[in-house]
Amino acid sequence: MYLYGASGHAKVIKDALESQGLQVLGLVDDNPLVESLDGMPVLHSAEGLSPVIVSVGDCATRRKIVESLGAVSFGTAIHRSAILSPSAMVGEGSVIMAGAILQPYVRVGRHSIVNTGASVDHDCVIGDFVHIAPHCTLCGNVSVGEGTWVGAGTTVIQGVKIGRNCFIGAGSLVLKDIPDGCVAYGSPCRIKKEHSYEK
Repeated sequence: MYLYGASGHAKVIKDALESQGLQVLGLVDDNPLVESLDGMPVLHSAEGLSPVIVSVGDCATRRKIVESLGAVSFGTAIHRSAILSPSAMVGEGSVIMAGAILQPYVRVGRHSIVNTGASVDHDCVIGDFVHIAPHCTLCGNVSVGEGTWVGAGTTVIQGVKIGRNCFIGAGSLVLKDIPDGCVAYGSPCRIKKEHSYEK
């Protein structure tokens, strides 16, 4: 497996892969000043490398890199300490970190992150290019739209729908639906502003 993005997030994905006995064959980064990470040399072109996981936490940046890579194959990383129901599904390019829990019929889209210790309950749907940050709790039947970031320690009660390209601040308690393109935070979570999103 090759990781595109040589940062702290790559270290965590590398650990997840190694926990399953998989080897990281190389690291790639656009920044020519980044020469090594965690004792591994960093390449500056992904040409001919496959499979790849884009190891960048930011949702919009991850999407841009995936689109720039074109027709490569993408892997997934699931830490051995994560608990996944047999009926849970994880899309290509996505990563499930240590201690995360995915309950029955959870759907995780492509190139998404379910980070350390996050709990995702039954029938939740997580779109493409989403980041569920550490120690979030998504109760049953929650949906999170494409490109949305749910901040660390956030709780989303059952049945809530969070739209596309939202940013939910850390430690929020989400009790009501959040429409597309909103910045929202607090306990209870309130919409603070709408923002434009550039792909």
